[in-house]
Amino acid sequence: MSRYANSAEAPEFDAPQIMRRTRRRRTLGIAAVAAALIAAGGGTALATSVASDSSPAPAATSAATKSDVTTMLFDDHGVTIPVDFSGLDLVLAKQVLLKTQTKLGTVTKEAVKNCKPGSVVGVDPHTPKIVKSGDTVNLTLCAG
Repeated sequence: MSRYANSAEAPEFDAPQIMRRTRRRRTLGIAAVAAALIAAGGGTALATSVASDSSPAPAATSAATKSDVTTMLFDDHGVTIPVDFSGLDLVLAKQVLLKTQTKLGTVTKEAVKNCKPGSVVGVDPHTPKIVKSGDTVNLTLCAG
């Protein structure tokens, strides 16, 4: 039996080549996903900046729409990002303010029809004013 032990040829494996190929595929996959995310994010940021720059400023006499009252424009290193607070409760609104590194100012309650009690119905400053990191944001919640 021992004379057959080393008689068959063992297959050759190039382990370093296999590892390089696996790493290359993984790197290309990650790069493709990252490029897609950057393209999607860049397209969104471009669309936001184009939409905010190309639209004429609303007249002072025009009434703000409901979405304008609950939307804050945040300046993130030159990119304007709309942040919508509508329907958020105070806890979630504080988390959003924490992510944007803005400070919570005064919280007031206002009686508004057809709203969930405790949800955000107003943000100050709101669209079209732009908020930067460190600025104070006041919230108005639905009283019920």
